[in-house]
Amino acid sequence: MSGIDDCLTQAMAIHGAIGASLIDHTTGFAVGAVGRAPTDDPDATWAGTAEIVNVAATGAPFASARPGDHVEDVIITTLEGYHLIQQVHTVFDSRLVLYLWLDRAQGNLAMARRKLRQLADGLSGAPAAPVAGATTPASAAVPVPSAGR
Repeated sequence: MSGIDDCLTQAMAIHGAIGASLIDHTTGFAVGAVGRAPTDDPDATWAGTAEIVNVAATGAPFASARPGDHVEDVIITTLEGYHLIQQVHTVFDSRLVLYLWLDRAQGNLAMARRKLRQLADGLSGAPAAPVAGATTPASAAVPVPSAGR
């Protein structure tokens, strides 16, 4: 399980990251934050993020009727950036969300989303999902039988 400071440090290491925070979406307060917020008032950013999560999770157009289905993440695009909000699912209450503000010209939305999911899994204690395209160390590679000659 990752610590909050380590998680936020890793989030800021994502190429193009401008700011990151871990927010309790039931209160709108940040548990931790690094970098910049999109407004001069970080508290307003955190409260707004919590409101977005609550609307997405409970709003009629987004609420799923399927048992066990839930909002995984929310992505908001602007002309200058991406705002990624990743739910941290836990066995007890799932109150936390990871928020990342990403520069649109420098960041890679797909890679940032994958990394944020891994960080959320690390906070929740869930095993991280493997990253597609990652190479397997030679020592762990499984030999592939050759075609019959």
